[in-house]
Amino acid sequence: MAIATTTSVEHHYEEHPDLRVWGLLVFLVSESLMFGGFFATYLFFRGGAEVWPPEGTEVELLVPTINTIILVSSSFVIHFGDTAIKKNNVQSMRKWYIITAVMGAIFLLGQIYEYMSLGYGLTTNIFANCFYLMTGFHGLHVFVGLLLILGVLWRSRRSGHYSATKHTGVEMAEIYWHFVDIIWVILFTLLYILTRF
Repeated sequence: MAIATTTSVEHHYEEHPDLRVWGLLVFLVSESLMFGGFFATYLFFRGGAEVWPPEGTEVELLVPTINTIILVSSSFVIHFGDTAIKKNNVQSMRKWYIITAVMGAIFLLGQIYEYMSLGYGLTTNIFANCFYLMTGFHGLHVFVGLLLILGVLWRSRRSGHYSATKHTGVEMAEIYWHFVDIIWVILFTLLYILTRF
């Protein structure tokens, strides 16, 4: 009886499409709108200011540039993990996901270091406010991405949990991580590169 029930449940599951990835994409669209609101607000305030950024709130490029290289590179690294699991190589997938997690952690540590060395805070002026809100909100997303990657690694300990035919969790973590990287490239351009002009 128990065998028949299990088979019935599995058969029922296979009849319906897996909508988890679509759910993630819808979530990321909503997050894009939120970041879009931040970007629009920042550009509005920048357009109305005579001097931008205001005096005393300049940003340095060295640490953020290193952070950008690390984060963008991590997108390639996590993709290697996704490619590995599609070839049924769980060990290689784990290796690439561990490297990605380390790179993400280094990015967050770099951001904390930058915050500690800036010399101005959230309420110093409108630029500082936008800067901390946007980079902080992005940092939160990096942290969530790290949790997703660690979740994939934790679940991959079980034999057969991920394979060439079962890898939705791995793909979802990768998609989320690419989103985080794309948002950072936009933030880096707005907050660090365009403030020089």
